[in-house]
Amino acid sequence: MMALGLPPIPRFTGLAYLVAMKSKFAQVDAQPGNHNNGGNGFAHEAADLIQSLSDSRIYQDYERAFSETTGLPVSLRPVESWQLPHRGKRHENPFCGIMAEKSRSCAACLRLQQQVSDTATNEPQTLTCELGLCDTAVPIRLGERLVGFLQTGQIFRKRPTEAQFNRTAKLVAEWGLEVESDRLRQAYFATKVLSSRQHDGVVKLLSIFAQHISMVSNQILVQRENTEPLAITRAKQFIQENQSADLSLGQVAKAVNTSTFYFCKMFKKATGLNFTDYVSRLRIEKAKNLLLNRNLRVSEIAYEVGFQSLTHFNRVFKKIMGQSPTEYREQLVLA
Repeated sequence: MMALGLPPIPRFTGLAYLVAMKSKFAQVDAQPGNHNNGGNGFAHEAADLIQSLSDSRIYQDYERAFSETTGLPVSLRPVESWQLPHRGKRHENPFCGIMAEKSRSCAACLRLQQQVSDTATNEPQTLTCELGLCDTAVPIRLGERLVGFLQTGQIFRKRPTEAQFNRTAKLVAEWGLEVESDRLRQAYFATKVLSSRQHDGVVKLLSIFAQHISMVSNQILVQRENTEPLAITRAKQFIQENQSADLSLGQVAKAVNTSTFYFCKMFKKATGLNFTDYVSRLRIEKAKNLLLNRNLRVSEIAYEVGFQSLTHFNRVFKKIMGQSPTEYREQLVLA
C-alpha cells in the first residue's frame, strides 16, 4: 500500500478542472492500444455494473456495517467519476462537507479522484490532499479489468496541530470560502485520527470486501430483485429452466405471451441487461460452479451450460469475468 501526496492545486475553478479531467480521460480512451478498460465501451459497461452493485442488498448491508463500526464514510465508485465520493454519505466528515461548498475547494477533491484513477489500479492507495486529510481507495477488478474502487477516508493519520490549522484556514480563505472561524476550527479538529494499526485494519476490511464483490458481481447482476412485471418473472423462470437449450428472444417472448418487440424493451427496462447479455451471464454463473469439478473438461462445461461452440464460450466468459475459464479454474485451485 502506498501513500501519495498531491502537488499544489492549479489556479482555476473546480468546474474548469472537472472539464479538464473529462477531456483528459476522453483523450486517454481514444489512444490506440489503451486496453486497461477496453475504451469507452467498457467504461460505460463498468459504470453500469458499479451502479447495480451499489443498489444491491449485499453492498448496502456492508456500507451500513462498515460505517457504523468505523464511523467512516465508504463509497463504491466507477473508475471515471466526476462527483465527490463521500458527499452526503453516512458519517461524512463535516469539515469536508464545508469544503464542498466552494468550487475551488471542490477542485482539490476532484484532483484526488483523478489521482486515485491513475494510481490505485492494482493495490490499495492512500492519498493525502492539500489540506492534509487522507482518502484510501481499493481497486475492484474482474480478472484483468479494473471496474471501480471502494473508497473511504476524510481522516488524519496524525493528530493535527494549531500551526497546521492556521495554514489550512489561510488556504481556505485564499480559495474564497467564507466560513466562521469557530465553525471551521470545530470541524477541523473533530476530524477522525487513525493510528497506523487502525488504518491498516480499515484497508484490510475494504480489500476483503473488494475481493468478495469481484467474485459475486455477476451473480448480483443476474439475481438482483426488482419490482418487475409478472411477464419478466415468468420469462426468467423459463430461461432458467431452458438455459442449456439454444434459446432465442422470440421463443421466450412467445412463452410469456408478449410480442418480441415489447418483450425486448420490457426485459431491458426491468433487468438493466439486454436478453442476450442476461442469458450469457446466467450461463456463465452456472459454468463457474461446474468449473469447481476438475473432472469436467472446459469444452464439456461450455456445451452443458448452453453454448454452441467452445470459442464463443471462452470469449463470453472472458468478457464477463475478465479471464478465461482455464484461468478462473486455476485461480480457484490457488485460493
